[in-house]
Amino acid sequence: MRSKYKRFLIGAAILFTADQIMKTYAEQELDIKDEKKLPGPVVLRKTRNHGMFLGVLSDRPALVRGLSAIVSGVVTALQAVSLMRKDGYRRKVGLTFLSAGAWSNTFDRFVRGYVVDYIGFSFKNPKLAKITYNLGDFFIAAGVLCMAVAGQKEAK
Repeated sequence: MRSKYKRFLIGAAILFTADQIMKTYAEQELDIKDEKKLPGPVVLRKTRNHGMFLGVLSDRPALVRGLSAIVSGVVTALQAVSLMRKDGYRRKVGLTFLSAGAWSNTFDRFVRGYVVDYIGFSFKNPKLAKITYNLGDFFIAAGVLCMAVAGQKEAK
């Protein structure tokens, strides 16, 4: 692998670390029942998700861990292949975000037994206001967006 692409691996490691620092902060400093209002609609609160998005499969932790590990491994393999190619900068960026978010949540599932979520938003709709995320979730969303843009550029 060319050394200039090490920045993508370092970037993924930095993003992973940032999310883990925030998760540790949430675990140590936030009470499960409290919310800290930040400027705008953002609130900090601690939730523990034993399943996948919105608690799906929370009654099947071994399956969730396995699926999470498989998806993280596939994303990592795709990133490795992408880094060996000359072209595809947007794809490399997308896979960097995807791998950081995937591994951060997978790490939580194996080490903590649940994923720590800590970012919420104030919405009038109580169902939307109840959803809580972590940086890893935003990294995954950013990675998907980058991959979609990369796909659009390649299709032209």
